[in-house]
Amino acid sequence: MSNGAEIKPTDLRGILKYVPRYHDQIFILAIDGAVVADENFGNILLDVAVLRSLGIKVVIVHGIGRQLEELAESRKVPLTDAIGTGVTDATTLDLAIRAAGRVTHLVIEDLTQNNLKAALTNAVRSAPLGILRGIDHQFTGRVDRIDRDFLLQLIASGVVPVVNPIAFDRDGRPLRVNSDLLAAELAESLHASKIIFFTPHAGLEIGGKFQQQISVDALRDVLTNKPDAINEPMRSKAAHAIKAIETGTPRVHLLDGRQIDGLLTEIFSNEGVGTLIHGNEYQQIRQATKRDVRAIYNLTRSAVKREELLFRTQQAIEKNIEQFYVFEIDENLIACVSLNLYAEKPGFAEVGSLYVMPFYHHRGIGKKMVDYACMVAKERGATTALALSTQAYTFFTSVCGFTEADKEALPESRLKAYDDSGRNSKVLLKKL
Repeated sequence: MSNGAEIKPTDLRGILKYVPRYHDQIFILAIDGAVVADENFGNILLDVAVLRSLGIKVVIVHGIGRQLEELAESRKVPLTDAIGTGVTDATTLDLAIRAAGRVTHLVIEDLTQNNLKAALTNAVRSAPLGILRGIDHQFTGRVDRIDRDFLLQLIASGVVPVVNPIAFDRDGRPLRVNSDLLAAELAESLHASKIIFFTPHAGLEIGGKFQQQISVDALRDVLTNKPDAINEPMRSKAAHAIKAIETGTPRVHLLDGRQIDGLLTEIFSNEGVGTLIHGNEYQQIRQATKRDVRAIYNLTRSAVKREELLFRTQQAIEKNIEQFYVFEIDENLIACVSLNLYAEKPGFAEVGSLYVMPFYHHRGIGKKMVDYACMVAKERGATTALALSTQAYTFFTSVCGFTEADKEALPESRLKAYDDSGRNSKVLLKKL
């Protein structure tokens, strides 16, 4: 898979565009044992040092599957389960403890080489998974409790908490816990904004086709109805991504841990290199109806007076109501945007009439409205989004990813209206 991202990890100015968005947020980095064993692992932890230098808080969870299998093979000992979801007998648990110790040592060693403080924690308390469908899972555990305050204290002290897949029960007995599950539970407890799963695979595939991004609803549908369509190594990640998003984590990334600069490119570029699984950000946005005409007119009236928006009569809004989308909170309209496609230039879609009530400024609603309009435009076959602005053009360029263009880029009918208006708006374009 080619990189193709707009922002190179080495481009500091490009990275700094994203820093305000992620500063002081918590990322859970879940690293497969196979990735720890890969030659690129040191580069990943170097990227972790970059994240920490930018004020992004990090918790590392690691797996041990590869190391556990190698240890069992070297000792000629059969395993009952390698990934922490099946039965863990006493022998498998003993090998898992040894493998976890080795992997944790490697993680902390590389963090230390990058001048990062780190600590293996016992912040996760486990409980036996018990008997499921008549099968005693013996020493396989589930997450019973997470000491959130302890982890936050470590993070606040500049320490990177390292969590391995051996957790202790109330009586201090060790249990083997699946690392994907640990990542999802930690993200929920710490209110993390991202989980990034590092795997030895390019990302999520459905029916053999790589998915650059997918909504949690679409993924849940595939996992429920056609689980075999998902590439087998990603099924556990997919299931735990759904759990994480349902419990409040907005984004989950599936990333090839063998790719140099993959972490920074995934986070600090629009396109990324892995698979992004996201929640439904747009559930409060709906298409406007005729009942909304007066509310849209009243909503935008003050912006028209300030010459931020072009004047539209109520009749004009009603005539084109199918072009409008509104953001609703408690059945009150607090934002709107319009979307217009041009028959003479099918690849173009104009995003206009963007307005957010002042009380709701600086909450990301304006960007959400523009992103939603762009998503709808792309679904309808548009390849370029167009916006005209006299006063908010820096919002479109710095926040929404538009670039300034010459007015000749406008569709012919829009160019005539542009010249007739005399507003001399900035012409802004964005590739979809």
